[in-house]
Formats: sequence, C-alpha cells, structure tokens
Amino acid sequence: MAQHNELGKKGEELAVDFLLTKGYIILERNYRFDKAEVDILAQLGETLAVIEVKTRSTADFGNPQDFVKPKQIENLVKAVDEYIASNNLDMEVRFDIVAIVRNGKNFDIEHLEDAFYHF
Repeated sequence: MAQHNELGKKGEELAVDFLLTKGYIILERNYRFDKAEVDILAQLGETLAVIEVKTRSTADFGNPQDFVKPKQIENLVKAVDEYIASNNLDMEVRFDIVAIVRNGKNFDIEHLEDAFYHF
C-alpha cells in the first residue's frame, strides 16, 4: 500500500476514535455512491454528521481542510441524499471535516463542524 494511503487509513482510524470519545455513534465508514465516498457517517443525538477526513503529513502546503474541493462537496451531497432516502431517515444533516496533521510521532486533530459553510 502506498504511504499516502496508509496515512489516510490511519487518519480515518484516528477520526473514528476521536468521534467515539465525543459521543458519536458511527453508522458507516467509506460509504460509496456513484462517484463519491463518504469517509464517516455518524450520529450525534438527532443529527447525522457527514464527515470528510483529511490527513496530511505536514501543513507546509496548506491545512488539510483546504483540500476539500467544490466538486467533492457536490458528490458528497448526492451520496448523502441517497443514504438518507435508502435508509428512510428524518434528521438534521451536518457536513463536518476532521483535519489531521502529523506532528512528529503524534497527530493534531481538528474537528470543524458545519465545515462546508466555512469555505
């Protein structure tokens, strides 16, 4: 497996652990629909949190959240619409980013709620 794929997988595992400590229930990981893959679908209370995980080995070239592009957001929205319809859900939906940057042997984790409104 390529090194960047391993880093991405590690980032998703860290994000899941982080979210679990915050009381989220993980509903799906790597949910695929059409051209989109939703990293994590989680529930907190009556809210469905759609979570994009961005992991970087360094922030030298920008923050991880800066790499979520408009086309990716568009695809995520379509995938989540399908998920909601196929699971007959009636709940609030929020799009978040968990941004992770390696810091030596550790990782810095930042959770941006309603992140797509921050662009």
